[in-house]
Amino acid sequence: MQITTRPAASPSPTGLTGPVFRPGDPGYAEEVAGFQTGYVHRPDLVVGAADAEDVRRTVRYAARHGLPVAVQATGHGRSVPAEGGVLISTRRMARVAVDPAARTVRFGAGARWGAVVEAAARHGLAPLNGSAPSVGAVGYHLGGGIGLLARRYGYAADHVRAVELVTADGRRRRTVPGDDLFAAVLGTDGNFGVVTAMETALFPVRTVYGGQLAFDTALAGEVLETWRTWTAGVPEELTSAVTLIPFPDLPELPAPLRGRYVATVRIAFEGSAEEGERLVAPLRAVGARISDDLREMPYRDSAAIHRDPEEPHAYAAVGAMLRELPARGVRAMLAAAGPDSPVPCVLSVRHLGGALRRPGPAGIAVDHRDAEFLVQAISEYRPEGAGGGGDAATRARHGLLCAALAPWTLGQNPNFLYGDGPYADERRVRELYAPLTHKRLTALKAVHDPANMFRFNRNLRPE
Repeated sequence: MQITTRPAASPSPTGLTGPVFRPGDPGYAEEVAGFQTGYVHRPDLVVGAADAEDVRRTVRYAARHGLPVAVQATGHGRSVPAEGGVLISTRRMARVAVDPAARTVRFGAGARWGAVVEAAARHGLAPLNGSAPSVGAVGYHLGGGIGLLARRYGYAADHVRAVELVTADGRRRRTVPGDDLFAAVLGTDGNFGVVTAMETALFPVRTVYGGQLAFDTALAGEVLETWRTWTAGVPEELTSAVTLIPFPDLPELPAPLRGRYVATVRIAFEGSAEEGERLVAPLRAVGARISDDLREMPYRDSAAIHRDPEEPHAYAAVGAMLRELPARGVRAMLAAAGPDSPVPCVLSVRHLGGALRRPGPAGIAVDHRDAEFLVQAISEYRPEGAGGGGDAATRARHGLLCAALAPWTLGQNPNFLYGDGPYADERRVRELYAPLTHKRLTALKAVHDPANMFRFNRNLRPE
């Protein structure tokens, strides 16, 4: 789905501290670029916001001229690309401030997890960050946030203390638990305004036992089945995932990975190395490993657990939150998107439960808390108009996976749904929420953004 809005060029907002770009200007291409390279925003105006006042002035300008507004910090979770309208680039708003006494951190809209983790680690504290240090901390919370220690602490959004944003009426607001707007913002992918800063809790975590076990092709199925049954007995302090990766046969890859279908088990345990070793023993017993680097590490080094790719690329993904994953569900998943799939899919299965099951505070819009597992398939994706001819094969393969897992599926999670068009249509948006939550959110959208100014996202249409 693309929304095209290209009125005659209007004067730029006035009084801005940050730069302004129009198509063809030096720096325009760099400003609209992001981690997602399969498709990009193509706005008529880009504002490189330097602070919250720049955001306020830009939103008021857009409202006066009837323009839609897109927002981008890092471009990891970009859904609907903007064609026309205004893009507010928040990457310059990256200040991070830790209050070690209160165990809180306040970060700007452009702050990345790597900077937040590092700032907290100086005080022996840790945020509830995700796996990739290059991801924006604000956008992560707007999808709920399933982090490295999610089973121990729950959704990152559950621990937000305050959200600062600019709403469609051009007002700067600070909203806290108990406010309707606070409950609507968290979990809804930027539908209610431009978040300029966020304050969240920190936790006294200095070290974590973690890393990866990697197994060769012949053991991939046994690894997944062993891990699936093993998760039933692990404590909340242990969060894990299995990722199945079809490596191409390329000379630049390490020899042990070339042309292989590799199963990796990712472990994050808040506990001693001795207890961690005891807990993972059944996984090691599956057989020989290509690699095994489980160890106790400083929390600031925790990006080594998942080792997410750092280079921008083109991709799309679907995710299914499952109430359970029986053996026949594993077979269905592998048949749809496993090693024999004609469309290469990186399959990831995350263990949920634990603290993620607990009701969220203040009615925040993060649903499907009964899920025990989250399955995600991610593939290369170049839709039409982005240097490709439309990746129908990828969409079809992802659709087959969702259909195969339908008997156990509760819904989807915004942080694990990537792609434009069908990946952000109304059906997908409804799958993110329980029906009553969706009804509440669309009613609040009508109050706070009746013209649907913020619609370049997984959009909630105003009721």
